Amino acid sequence: MSVCTLRINDHDLAIAAGSSVLEAARSAGIPIPTLCQHDGLSTVAACRLCLVEVEGQQRPLAACVTGVWEGMHVLTSSPRLQEIRRTVVELLFTEGNHVCAVCVANGHCELQDLAVQVGMDHSRLPYRFPQRPVDLSHPLFGLDHNRCVLCTRCVRVCDEVEGAHVWDVGWRGEHCRIIAGLDQPWGEVEACTHCGQCVDICPTGALFHRWEP
Repeated sequence: MSVCTLRINDHDLAIAAGSSVLEAARSAGIPIPTLCQHDGLSTVAACRLCLVEVEGQQRPLAACVTGVWEGMHVLTSSPRLQEIRRTVVELLFTEGNHVCAVCVANGHCELQDLAVQVGMDHSRLPYRFPQRPVDLSHPLFGLDHNRCVLCTRCVRVCDEVEGAHVWDVGWRGEHCRIIAGLDQPWGEVEACTHCGQCVDICPTGALFHRWEP
């Protein structure tokens, strides 16, 4: 097995060639924040929270999709990166409707945890307050588009693990959103197996279990 040696911050380490920078950092116990990445799923570099600085590269690179190479020097927590990550989290909060106090995921939300991690106690950007629907057509689960951060974890787990292909990403720009089937109400999509894996893997309160009285 071929091995690469590299330096991440002040740590010298060796890891199998073909590994990602994120895998190398985690093997050394070096934290890099992520939101879209999940073990067992393909990587899409959607959230951009795992950006790192690599010596010789002008722009930060996404650690989850950047492979290691021999002699690589990586910084994971420079002032520049800290500012980028805080701005990304602010954008996620302000472009949606994340009211933590009334969210089903309050206290166990990855976006909420990231806000604490990057030091975001308020937003420096104006809130957009978009009008987005809530889909309660499924008998077991619900979808609140207001809290979706487009990480596509639900799309990938349904496709790559369950094989049901219920979810996809529809539209573009500010109108981009997760859709079920051919943009149908979730409860009308016959391909759904009611497994709940998409709900369990959602990092926010966008997908949730319904409890009927």
